[in-house]
Amino acid sequence: MSWTRRSRAALAVCVLLLAGSAGCGTDGSREGDASPTPVGEVLEDRDQEGRPLREVGQEGAPGVGIEVQPGTSGGWDVRLTVRNFRFSPAGAAARAVAGRGLVRLYVDDRPVARLRAPAYRLDTRLVPRGTHRVTARLCADDGTVWAVDGKPVESTADVTASESGRGATPEAASRRKARTQGTDSGGRGSPDRARGAS
Repeated sequence: MSWTRRSRAALAVCVLLLAGSAGCGTDGSREGDASPTPVGEVLEDRDQEGRPLREVGQEGAPGVGIEVQPGTSGGWDVRLTVRNFRFSPAGAAARAVAGRGLVRLYVDDRPVARLRAPAYRLDTRLVPRGTHRVTARLCADDGTVWAVDGKPVESTADVTASESGRGATPEAASRRKARTQGTDSGGRGSPDRARGAS
């Protein structure tokens, strides 16, 4: 008699296990595939590196501003200001979370750095003599590019580097090296556009 009870109990446990596992994941998604609620809409449009744009509404959209100044000990100091955006730490999960991610930095449309902080030292060799465009573009952790109105959320500064004259002090030479002017070439969610700057 005890054998029959054990068999029935074991059979009941098996049925419960099978029924429970059959009810899990019936929507076809796996845990960790995506955030519980979708963030924006992934567009077919891509940036120049082939990264898909992730469209978000203008209200509450992330924004970025950039300022580039000559460094006191050479190179160029890049300072970013962000709005509705937080830098993700290294090793963050590769998924889009509203207002989070990293900044990709470009010089003349060439990628030079992935930033997880608002300050960066740009090496002089990346900005030789002449005028160059330094661009900061906001990206989600899944590799998509934040976008507003179909345009990447980014900001660009034009930097002009020239050689210093003989006998100049390093500080004075650095000040003569650059004329930096920030321009907003991103979507309507960028800080410069929100303030009405050009």
